[in-house]
Amino acid sequence: MIEAIKKYFDTRLAAEDGQPSAHELQLTAAALLFEVSRADFSVGDAEREKIRDLVRAQFGLTDQETDTLTRLAEQQVEQATSLHSFTSLINQHWPLEQRTRLVEFMWRVAYADNHLDAHELHLMRKIGALLYIPHKQLIAAKARARRHQRVD
Repeated sequence: MIEAIKKYFDTRLAAEDGQPSAHELQLTAAALLFEVSRADFSVGDAEREKIRDLVRAQFGLTDQETDTLTRLAEQQVEQATSLHSFTSLINQHWPLEQRTRLVEFMWRVAYADNHLDAHELHLMRKIGALLYIPHKQLIAAKARARRHQRVD
């Protein structure tokens, strides 16, 4: 099953010009969302569901594509040894506005269980720095995510 999923995305991730495909960037963004969900050493159903909702809405994916992408992203995170492979790809191909939106989504994942853990806060600051998000924008994204959480 996993091989079929991997093959599905491998064919969609292949880019002719050496540039990452949109699907590869989507996978990388989803992986960063999972990194945040794992920061407090437990990935709950609320966090998984929040990631699914954010990925589906942001990238306009079907339910099947969302399931596949989130499974692959979670696998990538489990195998990753650093954040650099994720953040460097995003930095190279997404403008500040898009990176800031991703950070806001990461804050939403951190708040999905209605508790911001110290490990989540530390990781968010680290990722914000790695994505070259100005501190003022990082805090504004956090505030927007918190307001959104209260509405949910």
